[in-house]
Amino acid sequence: MADVYFANLRARSHRESKVEKIRRLFDAAGFDEVIRPGDLAAVKLHAGERGCDTYLHPVFARQVVDKVKERGAYPFITDTATLYAGSRADAVRHTVTAIEHGFDYAVAGAPVIVADGLRGGYWKEVAVDAKHFDSVRIAGSILDADSMIVLSHVKGHDLAGFGGAIKNLAMGCAPPSGKAEQHAGRPFVEIERCGGCGKCTTVCPQAAMTLDDGRAKLNPEHCVGCGDCMRSCPTGAIEFDWTTEIRPFIERLCEYALGAVRGKPGKVGYINFLQNITPDCDCVPWSDAAIVPDIGILASTDPVAIDHASLDLVNSEQGFARTLLAENLAPGEDKFKGVWDYTDGEYQIAYAAGIGLGCASYRLIEV
Repeated sequence: MADVYFANLRARSHRESKVEKIRRLFDAAGFDEVIRPGDLAAVKLHAGERGCDTYLHPVFARQVVDKVKERGAYPFITDTATLYAGSRADAVRHTVTAIEHGFDYAVAGAPVIVADGLRGGYWKEVAVDAKHFDSVRIAGSILDADSMIVLSHVKGHDLAGFGGAIKNLAMGCAPPSGKAEQHAGRPFVEIERCGGCGKCTTVCPQAAMTLDDGRAKLNPEHCVGCGDCMRSCPTGAIEFDWTTEIRPFIERLCEYALGAVRGKPGKVGYINFLQNITPDCDCVPWSDAAIVPDIGILASTDPVAIDHASLDLVNSEQGFARTLLAENLAPGEDKFKGVWDYTDGEYQIAYAAGIGLGCASYRLIEV
């Protein structure tokens, strides 16, 4: 059973501010053993796509950066290039977006280094010997770092079920080619439902969608399975076969997460932020309304345990009406499945534990 440390969001004095709670969580979770003097320490986070406003607050990241410095280590803030075309598709635009969102040195206290290089080409193979992959592609600067603190904004995700520490490791530590390996599923077009608007053709990062006689057509040889076309379709004409695609996607995701930490035993810590719990990943260029109240902040050295605790805490809340949460609003019901009824967040936990990424059983300790 893994220890997961939890701080609620109530505060009646400066000693109970979120800033102070992050610092206390860092100490309580034993991150002083994760970070050693002289380490080049990655602070892995998601800076948010331009247009999103619910990404992790840079002042929160600053507290972790400062704690790393207090250990005599040298922190850098990092992420990787996206698979889709957007404001983080290469290191130049990614760094600009990060700075626009407050992750500059003056605020966050550390440089931003995009871990897979200028165009996503700096990566190395890591052996995992798992069901789908013998090896996975992990960004070079993630592997080069001596230690890592992973900061994750917990939210929904239409394929993974939800996004937390595991997804942050898997997608966030992989170059675009590694992200494509994880998104190996392919959508299909229900021709009778297609309105011929062409939105799918404009958002597809690989030009895999075209219009043929006024209807969308997919070229599977070019498709990378990112799902942008599905999300853009106003009539719901583009779908994945959820009965066959979801679980293999989750398995590939977990195997990539395993590769991201394989060379760092005892050298990775995790902090999950259960605030602004929206239906979508911070990769989308908007932020929908939160589906449950803000809950708190968690810290652990186990990515599976912290995600399991996060999922349980989200599900224990009363869901918000008049949001994308269509069902499962009652405490104890699966909130993310109430948004995306085909997803399976619990399977993400089970498979990750099964391949040795961490422990699904946890002890929640309030600090």
